[in-house]
Parts: sequence; C-alpha cells; structure tokens
Amino acid sequence: MASKRAITWTEKLTPSQVALLIRAEKDVEKARMIFDSATAEYGNGFRHDYSTFRVMMSRLLSVNRFRNAEELLGRMREEKCAVEEDLFLMICRAYGRVHKPLEAVRVFQKMGEYDCEASDKGYVTVLSILVDEGMVKLALRFYKYMRKMGVKQSVTTLNVLIKALCKSGESLDSAVSIFCEMGKHGCVPDSYTYGTLINGMCRLGKLDEAKALFKDMSVKGCEASVVTYTCILHGMCISGNLDEALGLFEEMVGKGIEPNVFTYSSLMDGLCKGGRSSKAVELLHDMAGKRLRPNMVTYSSLIYGLCKEKKLQDAVEIFDRMKLQGLKPDAGLYQKIITMFYDSKKFQEAANFLDEMILSGISPNRLTWSLHVRVHNMVVRGLGIGGDIDRAFQLYLSMRTRGISIESPTFDFFVSYFCHKGDLHKAARIMEEMIIDGCVPEEKIWELIVGGFWDRKKVREAAEATILGIQYLLLKDIIEAGM
Repeated sequence: MASKRAITWTEKLTPSQVALLIRAEKDVEKARMIFDSATAEYGNGFRHDYSTFRVMMSRLLSVNRFRNAEELLGRMREEKCAVEEDLFLMICRAYGRVHKPLEAVRVFQKMGEYDCEASDKGYVTVLSILVDEGMVKLALRFYKYMRKMGVKQSVTTLNVLIKALCKSGESLDSAVSIFCEMGKHGCVPDSYTYGTLINGMCRLGKLDEAKALFKDMSVKGCEASVVTYTCILHGMCISGNLDEALGLFEEMVGKGIEPNVFTYSSLMDGLCKGGRSSKAVELLHDMAGKRLRPNMVTYSSLIYGLCKEKKLQDAVEIFDRMKLQGLKPDAGLYQKIITMFYDSKKFQEAANFLDEMILSGISPNRLTWSLHVRVHNMVVRGLGIGGDIDRAFQLYLSMRTRGISIESPTFDFFVSYFCHKGDLHKAARIMEEMIIDGCVPEEKIWELIVGGFWDRKKVREAAEATILGIQYLLLKDIIEAGM
C-alpha cells in the first residue's frame, strides 16, 4: 500500500467513523487505504480499536484475502489491541467457506500464540467445519481432543458428532447409540438431532427405522422441518411407497409446513418412476401457484416420466416450458425426446430436435457419448425409412465431418439404397468409408456391390471391390493375430 497516495483527513477521527467509512467503500483496496491512512498521516494520536480491526478483517475475508486478514492479527498485537476468539473464528469460517478445513484448524491452533483461550463455541465451530467438508476421521479425532481439553457435552456438540457419524455411513449405529445416551449427558435431542439421524437412515435405505424415529419425534414434541419431511418422502418414493408419500405430503401441508423445490422434485421423481406422471404434472402446476421455480431435476424427472408413458405432447410442452424459464436442456434430455419420437416413428420430429440440439451447441459428456452416437445413427436410418433420403444423407455427411461414428447398419442402409437406385459408384464409396472405419460389411452387401458392377459388365470395378474386401479381411486377420 506504500505506493498508494494516503488520504488526507481534515477533522478529528473516531474509530466508529473509520469503521463506517470502511464498510461504505465498495472497493476493498480503497477500504484498506482508508484503514491505513487513518493512522499513517494523522497526528492527533488516533489508534484503531477492536471494531475497526474487525470490520477491515471482515472486508478482506469477503474477497478471500486470508493472509492479509491474518496479518492484521499480528498488527493488533503490535498495537496492544486485545485479540479475541471471535476474530479467529471469523477467519476459520472463511476458510471453511472456500473448502480449506485444514487452514481453519491451523488458524484455530494459533490462538494460543495470542494468549487467547478457545471456548466451547470455538471448538464446535471447527468441528462443524471438518464435518461439513466430509473429513469425518479428522473430525472424530478432533472430537476426542475436545473431550481431552475438557469441552463440555452439549446438544450442539453431540448434534455435530451425530452428523459426522451419519456422513460416514458405516458409523450410523454409533450415531444412534449417542442419540440414545444423550440423556446421560444432560442433553435433550432437538429437531436437528432427529432430522440428522433420519436423513442418515434414509440415505442408507433404512426407511422403517427412519419412520419409527420420525414418529418418536412427534411424540416428544419436536417439530419436523421441511428438510426432515423431504428426507422421509424421498425414502418412501425410492421404496415405491407412493401412496404413503402422498399422504405424508398432505400431512406436511396440513401442518403449515411449506414444501420447497426439493420436496416437490423428490415426490415428482418418485411418481414419474412409478408410472404416475399425470399426478406429477399436477404438482408442477401446484408449484407454479406457490411461485416456486422448478429446477433441472424437476423438469428432467417429468420429461423422463412422460416419455416412459409415451405422452409425447405433454413431454414436449414441459420441455418447451423448461426452455422458456431459461433452463438449458442437456444432451441426455434431448436424446430422450429424440428417442421418444423415433420409437413413435415420427422421424421428422426426431430430426428436428436433433438439429435444435446441434445448433444450440449442446454436446454430450464422456459418459453419454455412446448414446449420442446411437441417437444420430438412429435418426439417419429413421429418415431413410421414412423416405427423406436427402436429409438422411446430409445428416450422415454432417456426422462424418463432426467425428461421430457411423454404425454398420447405417452404412449398410446407404450402400443397399444406392445399389438399388443404380448409383453403384456412390455405394462403393460408402462401402470403402465403411471398411476404413473398421466396420465389416455383411455378405449381402458385398453381393450387391459386386453383382451390380458385374451385371453392368464393369468387371474392373467389380474386381477392385472384391480385392478391397479381401485386403481388408487379410489385414483384420493380421491385426487380430498380433493382438
């Protein structure tokens, strides 16, 4: 900051004024200049206090300037300003926000260097960061360290520990044991305790245990949150208990607990997989009435369910609604729509959606590439079967240009078509491309090519086609023998 021109102050400053200016300045660099200039050139003995240090540190952490924030701790010590635990925890939380839990632990351990004693709240904060980042083993070790340091058991501490054990999956029984023994530590399970355990049970498919705990929760007077209801609903849908899930949904609404997008998405996904997409569409309209915006999962579940039940028009309407909302369908969703039209022998519509996908620049990922190839070949053959050879052949040429593999049945279709049309040279060229791509033509395809040239007394072309086939077969045998 030495190269920056200091701010000239014209009146006596107070820490509250400096803190206000730092908060009001949008640019962090300028806020830092205000902070430094308050003492750099002001001759009336102004000193930063805890409040100005804290607000400057908060601004630095908001833009992930962690080292600069930590340097202020050292400056506070130099200026004889008391350093409190709250500042260390603020830095720890900032590191947790950017998924750097080990840095959070490092900062927490530095508290001793500043003669700052960690409170129970501080220990629980670090434990929560480790659990949220999935570092379960380290979290459990830290918990043992907490016990060693004499940190008292509390509902908050045990809730974090239960959450850690539920995350590990294998330790769910240990989480249940801690839950059952909470009374021995003078702790009463709260809604968060129940919700965490229920979520863990549902994730592991232990729906009956989750339902029993959910019932116990109600008996003990703990109100279930929308998250807990959603977990149970999701578990019921996965197990196929759709009527029970719908009943729980009605109970939830009746209690005045508003379903969120995840609640609707879980229930709609279960209904669509269970062949009840019409009910799922009703829930979509219900969401609109409550001004909840469906997400990609919501729409994808609906479209897949409608396609599964052959409800073409409804699926397309939902697909269009999704695009109007500003959500961009992925390659998998386009492929599902295209396949649906192909299976219904509506080849032109299938090709239209394929063109739309290509023009929108939507590409498959590594996992869906094989399906991408299959859909292209499928549409090409569908167009050919439907009589639109020109469009089919243009798509074939486009596929070759874009590096999309041509399947043997697609090659066979064009070779057979052009042979019957009498365009033997085009048929032979496609067969040559087929061989170069490593596809083995069927015997009837060879017969069509060779027979066609022979009938026209084009013996040379027939011989070349035969030699090409023999060369390919010999080369194939040599490669296979070498492998």
